Amino acid sequence: MTQYIVRRVLLSIPALLGIVFFVFAIARLLPGDPCLSALGERATDEICNAFNERYGLNEPIHVQFVLYLGQLLRGDLGESIRYGRPVTEILIERLPTTIELAVYSLLFASVVGVTLGLISALRRNSRTDVTTMFGAILGVSIPIFVLALILQFVFAVLLKGTVLQLPPSGRLSPGLQFQTIPQAWGLEWVGGLPRAILDFLSNIYTLNFTVTLQFGPLFDAIQHLILPVIALGTISLAIIARITRSSLLEVLGLDYIRTARAKGVSDRNVLRKHAFRNAMLPVVTIIGLQLGLLLAGAVLTETVFNLTGVGRTMYDSIVGRDYIVVQGFTLVIALIYLTVNLVVDISYAYLDPRIRLK
Repeated sequence: MTQYIVRRVLLSIPALLGIVFFVFAIARLLPGDPCLSALGERATDEICNAFNERYGLNEPIHVQFVLYLGQLLRGDLGESIRYGRPVTEILIERLPTTIELAVYSLLFASVVGVTLGLISALRRNSRTDVTTMFGAILGVSIPIFVLALILQFVFAVLLKGTVLQLPPSGRLSPGLQFQTIPQAWGLEWVGGLPRAILDFLSNIYTLNFTVTLQFGPLFDAIQHLILPVIALGTISLAIIARITRSSLLEVLGLDYIRTARAKGVSDRNVLRKHAFRNAMLPVVTIIGLQLGLLLAGAVLTETVFNLTGVGRTMYDSIVGRDYIVVQGFTLVIALIYLTVNLVVDISYAYLDPRIRLK
């Protein structure tokens, strides 16, 4: 098992280098001039020359790439042209919003999707199966922004004043007072990397409020998450449900399942000990791939629900030609995606030991 994990980690290194190269190249291929986009009417020739000198834009492309690699090795993602702040600070503020949204959406899609797929497979061609698969097709067909607007209208307008009313936007109610992890634990004196980590975790509101036992803000944060999570996770839920159904039906039709039943093994044990684990391989693959789709879909979700996360920041940076933020955020998201796929690969060895032998 250890050799398998080490081999998968080593194979991820070329992928990581490829990501760094393509992120750098794509950022430089964005149309427009960074100086003109950032400064607008104030961009004179003298100012733009100084601007290009400051950000190294007057260097040959290969020199810029070497400088970029040097920055990455030092853990420096550069300074935003648009905001005039280090990209790392912007990431600490805005990446937690997207991570919180994507993780809960993936959890919602995985739990509900696998459950519905399991029920459909066990009741094949029944009314429940047909209804579930029809709902899955409908879920895949509705665009995220359309579903988000429908949810806002239903739960914030039609159900206003009832117990089912939910906040239509934002992460917390206006004026809500809360403490960050450094404040609650008396760690405001901490600086450097530990403080950056604490601030990052504090911006994941549900985690912050849970570990600091702030149950009022926690309930408020959960209320604000419900509609965005449903809107973002519905498409992934539908895909996971369909894959779970088809994979489980395929496994239930194999010879060893019929042999187990012929030996008198109960249907519950056949499903739990034999069928479900083998049927999970393609499902785990789909769940891992859905994280990338959720991070991409967060652009629309964050816009509709007024959430300042990676999606909106990336959009504003692309429009403003802030390539330093674009390449920094893209690189971090790609690293998250690569890490998740590495975890998925390792989980294969747990689900099917034959993979380790190969």
